[in-house]
Amino acid sequence: MTGKDVPGLIEAKDTIPAGTKINVTFLGNEDLEMRVAAAKAVRENGFVPVPHISARRLGSRAQLEEFLSRLQDVGATDSVFVVGGDPATPEGPYKDSYEVIFTGLLQDYGVKEVSIAGYPEGHPDISDEVLWRALEEKSLSLSQQGLDATILTQFAFDTDPVLNWIEAVRARGIDSTIRVGTPGPAGIKRLLGFARRFGIGANATIVKKYGFSLTNLMGTAGPDRFVTDLSALLAQHPAAGNVDLHFYTFGGLLATSEWARGYAAALS
Repeated sequence: MTGKDVPGLIEAKDTIPAGTKINVTFLGNEDLEMRVAAAKAVRENGFVPVPHISARRLGSRAQLEEFLSRLQDVGATDSVFVVGGDPATPEGPYKDSYEVIFTGLLQDYGVKEVSIAGYPEGHPDISDEVLWRALEEKSLSLSQQGLDATILTQFAFDTDPVLNWIEAVRARGIDSTIRVGTPGPAGIKRLLGFARRFGIGANATIVKKYGFSLTNLMGTAGPDRFVTDLSALLAQHPAAGNVDLHFYTFGGLLATSEWARGYAAALS
């Protein structure tokens, strides 16, 4: 959710299981008060806030400490997601998420678990070599600091590159929980827009595997087929370790939570 999504959280709260982790974004057009208020609302409604810390959006070390302090005041620092962020030029001293992690400040403000980004289909602006090195360095630094790590991936339409990437993570000796990103139900045009922005494969064959067609963009699509197929593949690959889901709520918190409830009910 974003800082603007508190009304949506209130609308959806009765459909979301207590204790669910809900990420709170760090957008450039939202301020400290909005981010902290959203994290507080998540906590007060019985969920676990996971505030984003966008390294390149931080103007100074003091700004990072102020953010962590305010989050700690509302009980929202147990789990955070540290990410590089969108700006091509850093607004302050941190050029990437590793530099924030390496400060050692996180545990000073009560952080116990840190999510870091994973890119099964790569990143449009960062080479695979750099991505793998960053994942290894961040994982090692978090382990040395005694912090739990979770790898949170970009969303995908195709299970094959996701499974191949998970196997490559494990081959590097990284055993952290991986939360595979998948979009909740949303408009097809909206999904494709986000896919283009993040460099995610969206050719005709891939999106057909996911469950929609590029020739009909008027409807909505959900992750039913992706989740079902990924679950079946993981059952055949126990070495994949602990793999969970993370839902990107492009269509809203309520639509995503209702989809998840319906999907789970159909399995029982």
